[in-house]
Amino acid sequence: MSTTIFDIKRPIESPERDPSTLSNYYAFNVNLTDIEYHVDWEKKILVGKVIYDLSIKESSQPSSIILDTSYLNVFKASINDEETPFVLDEKRLEPLGTKLSIPLHKWRTKTSSTKAQLKLSLEFSTTEKVTAVQWLEPEQTAGKTAPYLFSQCEAIHARSMYPCFDTPSVKSPMNISIYSIYPTVSSGNVVSKPSKPGSEIEPYVFKQELPIPSYLFAIASGDISNAPIGPRSLIYSEPSFLQACQYEFEADTEKFIEVAEKIVFPYEWKTYNVLILPPSFPYGGMENPNITFATPTLISGDRQNVDVIAHELAHSWSGNLVTNCSWEHFWLNEGWTMYLERRIVGSIHGEAYRHFSAIIGWKDLQDDIDSMSPATREKYSPLVVDLSNLADPDDAFSTVPYEKGFNLLFLIEQKLGGFKEFDPFIPFYFTKFRTQSLDTYQFKDTLYEFFKHKKDILDEIDWDTWFYSPGMPPVKPDFDTSLADACYALSAKWVDAALNAPKNATISYFKEKFSVENLKGWNSQQYLVFLDSVTDSPKIRWSDAAPSNAVKALGEIYKFESSSNPEVISRWFKIAVKARLGHESTYNPLANWLGTVGRMKFVRPGFRELAKVDKPLAISTFKKNELFYHPICRNMVSRDLGL
Repeated sequence: MSTTIFDIKRPIESPERDPSTLSNYYAFNVNLTDIEYHVDWEKKILVGKVIYDLSIKESSQPSSIILDTSYLNVFKASINDEETPFVLDEKRLEPLGTKLSIPLHKWRTKTSSTKAQLKLSLEFSTTEKVTAVQWLEPEQTAGKTAPYLFSQCEAIHARSMYPCFDTPSVKSPMNISIYSIYPTVSSGNVVSKPSKPGSEIEPYVFKQELPIPSYLFAIASGDISNAPIGPRSLIYSEPSFLQACQYEFEADTEKFIEVAEKIVFPYEWKTYNVLILPPSFPYGGMENPNITFATPTLISGDRQNVDVIAHELAHSWSGNLVTNCSWEHFWLNEGWTMYLERRIVGSIHGEAYRHFSAIIGWKDLQDDIDSMSPATREKYSPLVVDLSNLADPDDAFSTVPYEKGFNLLFLIEQKLGGFKEFDPFIPFYFTKFRTQSLDTYQFKDTLYEFFKHKKDILDEIDWDTWFYSPGMPPVKPDFDTSLADACYALSAKWVDAALNAPKNATISYFKEKFSVENLKGWNSQQYLVFLDSVTDSPKIRWSDAAPSNAVKALGEIYKFESSSNPEVISRWFKIAVKARLGHESTYNPLANWLGTVGRMKFVRPGFRELAKVDKPLAISTFKKNELFYHPICRNMVSRDLGL
């Protein structure tokens, strides 16, 4: 039997070590984390205290506890209620931050047991350089009545909020207390709230009974209200936005939970709530336990973007309950979550819809990989990436772990014979690794363990290419295109009309051939496939005179330029820029729009498109809105623009 790349790369012991942490997490068990914050709105800092209930692993004899920090002030350390010295390295090691060491010599002599229990307490505060927290002035919010703060710890930003073993390999239950004069949410179930609004002497208290990693710790505080969207779900948002948010999600949230429970097993987190954040939130959603953080771009008024909630809900099993051991194996979180999301929406809307969603995902994956530089494609488009040598996990963020991961699981499902054969594996896998963190090697071993009677079928999969080769997946699934065919057909008609039009064809010429009735009965997802198909047609150059007028007509007839759905708007701008529709009709509106959205899915491609036609406008737009964007987004766009 020949040796495979998979065999060569397999670590001696799984799960393999996380290269994105400076801590010695592998020497300890974290049994419980207690964390307390006082929100200082005037100074824009969090003053905190964290207490860890630790036990030393039997196979370890650490001389110190080493934790991750980034731009933190650390004031005091205690072990077992006795103050102890600590060392915060003078030099940062970018992008991993600064090592905090607490020597253990004194306590090693106090116990003869290698299982020594240690209560480590640390007092600290964040600084103005915190990368996990964005502080918003009242005028940056919807209501403009109060300041606002929210956190985003994925991937390695929790270390800028508190000293921690900042790795998904470490998970612990948490008790959380937050003192703030404004309503506050966090990643746990509510235990108590201040008896009087605005109290600074009573905390908001939350309990997270299931063990979670540091990147899932989250807080938000500001002018926040809530309303029910299901028997175990609340929607949170600023009061002026609450009714619209409630309408968007109340029809589907519980339905999604019930379907997911049938696919995997019962939901274990008790409550599933959603917080709609101000526009600068950089992601579509973040799966913080008990309180999904979500972008306001989901609120389109037509319930057409709720699939994002199916995705974040699916993380309750894939990612939150069963977690990648490091960001090198991020596909285990996101590939599984995309798979479960599409199973959920497919169960509700039909199997053709699941395939249709996968077709859109395949196109997004192709676009993302095509936009990568050769070096980035080589490094970050494999499914299992290499983050050694001080690589930044944020640099590896793309659709690859989501869509390439989904397509591998979809291929496995299809090869094994469909739902009937594959579905029993799903609860088996999530039960086996429940509350644990794992690597790709354990996933594959478990797959072969469960399907040992179908080893020959699994052996047909080119695992080495899937896991380690850059570029698109080696196999494109045979998708059901029934919902996409109408999109392709209408796209072909527009392309043919533009190709065969007289050179002096005006907008009116195209309006005589097409009408809004062409889209009758379509959902917004079909708009996306149609726009993608038109934009990427290899037959035509849209910047030529007649095709450019065809694009203008397309926008006017179907009202794409005035859509309230950001998924549609972003794709409309892409073809409008390609058609060189000019500053007044495209470039300036795109620049203005980029100043209103913080979701990186739209911001980064939008700036790239704008830079192709007017780089000075792209740069001035970014600089004008720089403080609006979350630090993570700000950093990524700055790199994209070569700043």
